[in-house]
Amino acid sequence: MPSFDIVSKTDFQEIDNALQNVIREIATRYDFKGSHCTIERKDQEITINADDELKLKQMHELLQGHLSRRGVEAGILDYKDPEKAAGQSVRQKVAIREGIDKDLAKRIVKDLKGSNLKVQVAIQGDELRVTGKKRDDLQAAIQFVKGLPIEQPLQFENFRD
Repeated sequence: MPSFDIVSKTDFQEIDNALQNVIREIATRYDFKGSHCTIERKDQEITINADDELKLKQMHELLQGHLSRRGVEAGILDYKDPEKAAGQSVRQKVAIREGIDKDLAKRIVKDLKGSNLKVQVAIQGDELRVTGKKRDDLQAAIQFVKGLPIEQPLQFENFRD
């Protein structure tokens, strides 16, 4: 029976490369001269320290630009609320999403079952397995899931006949 998997994987090496490029650009840009802006990654969380809200916004734009140049979608970033640090400086945590959480998986399964496509969907940990009798049904399921309003980037792999 033909099947494929819906996954959400993140390439942490590309994220590290993008962060190094952001750090290098912050060190050379004139508007960041003399500022104490830093960005670092620890496991699945990025910490951004900026002097003020304006520099924080500029660092967001730099990060998203460098991630897109490295081929990483910006949808993997989950920005938390900025918190005040010493003086006017701000700190913000950014979680890196990997895998499909249960709520999103249930929503995708519900939408696929409600679409009247002849496929079965099973949740397997942090990924989904979609099976069907015909290859055309699976391709229609892929197009249907691509059309859903999901901000998290999804990949389709292990397409088997």
